Amino acid sequence: MPALPSWLTEPLWDQFAALLPERPVYHPDHPLGCHRPRISDRVIFDKLLQLLRFGCSYEAIADTTCSATTMRNRRDEWIRLGVFARLKQIAMESYDRIVGLVLDQIAVDGSITKAPGGGEVAGRSPVDRGKQGLKRSGMTDGYGIPLGRVLAGANRHDSPLLAPTLDRLDDLGPLPEDSTVHLDAGYDSDKTRALLSERGLRGRIAHKGEKAPIQASQRWHVERTHAWQNAFHRLARCYERRAIVINAFFDLADTIITVRSLIRRAWTTHRWDERPNRQP
Repeated sequence: MPALPSWLTEPLWDQFAALLPERPVYHPDHPLGCHRPRISDRVIFDKLLQLLRFGCSYEAIADTTCSATTMRNRRDEWIRLGVFARLKQIAMESYDRIVGLVLDQIAVDGSITKAPGGGEVAGRSPVDRGKQGLKRSGMTDGYGIPLGRVLAGANRHDSPLLAPTLDRLDDLGPLPEDSTVHLDAGYDSDKTRALLSERGLRGRIAHKGEKAPIQASQRWHVERTHAWQNAFHRLARCYERRAIVINAFFDLADTIITVRSLIRRAWTTHRWDERPNRQP
């Protein structure tokens, strides 16, 4: 069963392959010159998509084409090369060029997921009987395109994570002068308002003790993006222990979300050879 439809997998792979360095099929320094050939990068890429989408273990997804050890080694190699982060950046730049990021409306919110294996960014979850959990402080534009995240233990409050989350905006260049950050009541404090003021940002913050539907503001975009990310079961129930690996899988998921949104929104305005026959 494919993890993603071909109209989404193929453009992802084309760009991913362009970022990979050239590697010989056989290692030139091998003393015999006739050892086992290098597993194709495309095979590993498809396996990582299956891992991300279905949340299964490396051993469960391994078969005769590639072992669990090879998947882990190639994954770490690509992380050291910065391929996942660069892929996300290219996807975001392409979306901004073709459709346009809505940077005058920014939403930030936290989301708690399970982390049964613990790890560097896991903590006792206040919503899961003290079991190990992971919190991500996510940030999106006005449509819901993921702009960045900060990972922390599930026992961390959202408010202290706001500053490092907003630091991710520095990579996007200058923002519109009237950019507004939409936040829920968990950020309702003078410290948060002072932080936004220092950065030249306006804040629209829900007030504690006052009920307001999420549709009353632009916060629902970040809530929807959290749901999109949790559809990738490796993120919703994370067994990875190293933060660098978790961030790599998040970068891959964010790239998929961005490219999928780009294809959906460009389907009615653009034409290209591999365009889906109907709107995705």
